[in-house]
Amino acid sequence: QVQLVESGGGLVQAGGSLRLSCAASGRTVSSYGLGWFRQAPGKEREFVGVITWTGGSTYYADSVKGRFTVSRDNAKNTVYLQMNNLKPEDTAVYYCAAGVPSPVAGAYDYWGQGTRVTVSS
Repeated sequence: QVQLVESGGGLVQAGGSLRLSCAASGRTVSSYGLGWFRQAPGKEREFVGVITWTGGSTYYADSVKGRFTVSRDNAKNTVYLQMNNLKPEDTAVYYCAAGVPSPVAGAYDYWGQGTRVTVSS
């Protein structure tokens, strides 16, 4: 069993930055990839980025590449999503998930409760 708790969401102006955190706990968390997804109102959940616990390899959606960075702190069992140059279209509820590293939501077994990010124009 893996528990995930996101934090760090809020309201920011376009062009600003936010850093989301995902605190992970559970006996086997180090064997999973940690992914970030988002869901805007009226839209389907979409992939943002993912990192592997062991090698730290990352992969991003084209829509956020160059603006968002996923990183991890193994000692704290925490994964971060640094979001720079935010745009109004980045407004969504952001979720972290643990599972097989993949851009596909179905590959993830565990999900956090989500944290809301609102970007004003």
